[in-house]
Amino acid sequence: MPGLTLDRIADGMRLVHEFMPPTPQYVWPGISALAGAEVWIKHENHTPTGAFKVRGGITFIDWLRRTHPEVRGIVTATRGNHGQSQARAARVAGLTAKIVVPEGNSPEKNAAMRGFGGEVVVCGRDFDEARAEAMRLAEVEGLFPVPPFHPELVRGVASYALELFAAAPRLDTVYVPIGCGSGICGVIAARDALGLKTEVVGVVSVAAMAAKLSFEAGRLVETETARTFADGLAVRVPVAEAFAIYSRGASRILAVGDGEVAEAMRVLYRDTHNLAEGAGAAALAAIFQDREAVRGKSVAAILTGGNVDAAVMAQVLGGGTPEA
Repeated sequence: MPGLTLDRIADGMRLVHEFMPPTPQYVWPGISALAGAEVWIKHENHTPTGAFKVRGGITFIDWLRRTHPEVRGIVTATRGNHGQSQARAARVAGLTAKIVVPEGNSPEKNAAMRGFGGEVVVCGRDFDEARAEAMRLAEVEGLFPVPPFHPELVRGVASYALELFAAAPRLDTVYVPIGCGSGICGVIAARDALGLKTEVVGVVSVAAMAAKLSFEAGRLVETETARTFADGLAVRVPVAEAFAIYSRGASRILAVGDGEVAEAMRVLYRDTHNLAEGAGAAALAAIFQDREAVRGKSVAAILTGGNVDAAVMAQVLGGGTPEA
């Protein structure tokens, strides 16, 4: 990513670590046996908000306070984890935070955003409609619009990749879920800054294929719907700035079904006793789908978050696949 040097990422990591400790990464024997490979799990479910997005919130709000000291409040759109991150960081900085979510959004994520000090506004049928409303509110209410993708968000998120590569510098492949793209772009930026040859594979839902279709077409492709219970993957409209990075920096993008995601959630619970939300289990689902390619290699799955509603997790642990 242009301008995101190793020094810049390392500075972001130091800032992140002022507010939270590094998250762990472990090789779990049961998962490795199932995959036929050495599988590292990067536990971003262990952050203060339960997801990797908290890192970008820290660096973005720090940048905002330094470059726009006149700002008194922010507005953004989310399915939950980005919103928790921004609400938490904004409150620490003394800013207000208005968070727009689509209809039917996770009740527990909504509650968490309110708990971190955010005002939750429900609008739109999906994330992309909520994003349009957030941009409208920014204009009419004089709030600073926090986009789903920004260099400062990526700089913060890239800190988890530096942690992972420090612990496992000989990884062959890292599998990363793609929603709006900050996660995969952070991994690509850290890999390139370190001069590693590690392959980066993106993961989307078969019900939300915009990033994969765009990657394969070499241009932005939108989809009409994005109906998956893995809400962190439920994006219809790719982010152009992110696409410009992962279209060059990723080697492949795989698509996993909701049934595969649910099974990966069960495996993570059985073998590690960690909760993973749908998007958080998608990378492991992709590793299982990619068994022939990973056999005998050292690979990593980014468990991006564990913020799954209790009712959804109960259905998954009971052997079911939740409906979107």
